[in-house]
Amino acid sequence: MKSKYTVKVEQRGGKYVKILPDGTRRPLKTGTSHLARLAAMTDAEIIAAARSDPDAPRPLTPAQLKRMRRISPAKQLRWKLGLSQAEFARRFHIPLGTLRDWEQHRTEPDQAAQAYLKVIAADAGFVERALAS
Repeated sequence: MKSKYTVKVEQRGGKYVKILPDGTRRPLKTGTSHLARLAAMTDAEIIAAARSDPDAPRPLTPAQLKRMRRISPAKQLRWKLGLSQAEFARRFHIPLGTLRDWEQHRTEPDQAAQAYLKVIAADAGFVERALAS
């Protein structure tokens, strides 16, 4: 059966309230939350419940973990700034081939390049202004 009322829920001052269609706000009645039930469980019970959940992904095997690769710090920084490889390389005067090598783990940035990447991460706008002058 479809309800003739639409209820929105929002958090105000750490408490949840429901907003009725006429705009009035009422405290949202809360029962035992999922978090409260989780807090009452031991670590072993939590792990057993997670493993019994058919929708939960299975833990990775040691072989799968070994095959996984970390994302390079240069790529993480580029993603954080929302730039393509070409745009990042152009803005920060890094040869595109060098950036690609860092991101694909063919080479690692030397200490000076690592320091430069840290400065870019701290204040990319400042580095761009400094390079523009």
